[in-house]
Amino acid sequence: MRDRLYLRSPRTIAAARQFTRDTLRAWGVPARQDDMLLCVSELATNALRHGVPPGRGYLLRLFGFEDATVRIEVHDSGPGLSRIAAREEREGGRGLDLVAALADAWGVLPRAPGKVVWCEFR
Repeated sequence: MRDRLYLRSPRTIAAARQFTRDTLRAWGVPARQDDMLLCVSELATNALRHGVPPGRGYLLRLFGFEDATVRIEVHDSGPGLSRIAAREEREGGRGLDLVAALADAWGVLPRAPGKVVWCEFR
């Protein structure tokens, strides 16, 4: 497991992608890197837009399991649980739609405070 805390800034998205790229290389994970990096971008962006209150940050946590599964988690301290909004409810992008389409599994877990949005690649 590797993790890194990022401040509430759009500039951290590129740093989160680079941290993920470096971690995947170190773990020897060649497959599906582009999909994983896109999911990191979307989950981090979602955290910044909807889950990170001013003065706080988000945590990116990466797990590499022996069965070759990679789990990506983004922890934030904002209220509510992430979900894919119905078309008529949408105010912005389709980040979670992309995560759902690219990852083998994804979900949301509550934490105090906030939530963890995760996705897995097998």
